Amino acid sequence: MEPPSSTGHIRKQDVAGPEDSPLSVTLVPQGQPDAPEILVRDRGWRCHVHDPEKIVWRALAACTEYGGLPGTVVLATDREVRRLNARHRGRNKPTNVLTFDPPPGYEGGDIILALETVLREARRAGRPVANHLAHLVVHGSLHLAGYDHHHPGEACEMEMLEARLLSRLGVPNPWKPHA
Repeated sequence: MEPPSSTGHIRKQDVAGPEDSPLSVTLVPQGQPDAPEILVRDRGWRCHVHDPEKIVWRALAACTEYGGLPGTVVLATDREVRRLNARHRGRNKPTNVLTFDPPPGYEGGDIILALETVLREARRAGRPVANHLAHLVVHGSLHLAGYDHHHPGEACEMEMLEARLLSRLGVPNPWKPHA
């Protein structure tokens, strides 16, 4: 049986470690103290995506009517995501995006993305990395809103909603093969 994709709130110590450096940037928009934090944990994100924070904010803004807005979005590495995936889901391998529900009584949750996996998937699909990043942020936000894709009907509903939200951002439908 597939474990749920959202498995509880991520703790700061789960993403803190040797990767911590002055490169980790916390960004909260001015005048929005309850807005999600965006942590850029590896300079590679900036090498492959111009202004990754802006991509994340736009993707989250597209999802606001569905709820599921995170407390934190972490742009991490495969190494960090592999460690979290092993600890919280029993899978000792990286995945493109992990979501963690907030503790009971709290809003938010966390979305963590793995740089190398995101790059590999975008290249394999022939899509810009920025578009794939936006897609995965929307995907994670929908998981936090309670959507899932473990059954065919759920997957179809989630994919159609992702495509609709991404079209608002000018991002082509990731579920349609391109010519």
